[in-house]
Amino acid sequence: MPQHDHPSLRGRTVLVTGAASGIGRACAEAFAEAGAAVIVLDRDAAGAHRVAESVGGRALVADLAEVATLADDALAGVDADVVVNNAGFQHVAAIEDLDPAAFATMHAVMVESPFRIAQRLLPAMYARGWGRFVHVSSVHGLRASPYKSAYVTAKHGLEGLSKSLAVEGAGRGVTSNTICPGYVRTPLVEGQLADQAVSHGIDKQQVLDEVLLARTPVKRLIEPAEVARLAVFLCGPGSDSMSGSSYEMAGAWTAT
Repeated sequence: MPQHDHPSLRGRTVLVTGAASGIGRACAEAFAEAGAAVIVLDRDAAGAHRVAESVGGRALVADLAEVATLADDALAGVDADVVVNNAGFQHVAAIEDLDPAAFATMHAVMVESPFRIAQRLLPAMYARGWGRFVHVSSVHGLRASPYKSAYVTAKHGLEGLSKSLAVEGAGRGVTSNTICPGYVRTPLVEGQLADQAVSHGIDKQQVLDEVLLARTPVKRLIEPAEVARLAVFLCGPGSDSMSGSSYEMAGAWTAT
């Protein structure tokens, strides 16, 4: 990605969660290219250190499911101008079969951890008069799908947290927005394509068009770098009034 594609964030520090791979890694790379110092947070120690080394940043190893120790332990000494809340995972099950522990863990990672990170870092942002929160939500933060109740509920909760941060940060230089992608080309999604091609007896392109993207008019996967570009844009020049919004990147999914 060329340097000139990014607004300058030189002198800023960004914390990216779930940054060892996929969208998080792309965000770490994009913010580094924009001049920011990057803190790469992930529970995958090897992956976090690998990405941190590649972007000239700092690795921070933490499991965001362990929310009780997050603020006092994992975030000790951490200060950031920008937070990209990206960490998350999927769990598919009917509501009557869903393990309550899985439901709780998903909310710990995708709702409570972003809350605790904000609670820890907001005072310094307010003192500086500048801060940015970008939350990688999902089209499922705006729409529901069957068998994804925990994920849908968590992403809706993240949308609410983002709006609350935006309202409280108004007039204090802090903005908060979500990005709501559809299916992104990550190892998880690529694995789903391969598995479903075998189970349905069709090729991967048919799985993409007729299964994964059945509700999406634009029949293509989103590249992680596309999400990252939008995240950087929301932190750059002209973003002071861009707050409390949900930016869809879902191939017209919600337009139908």
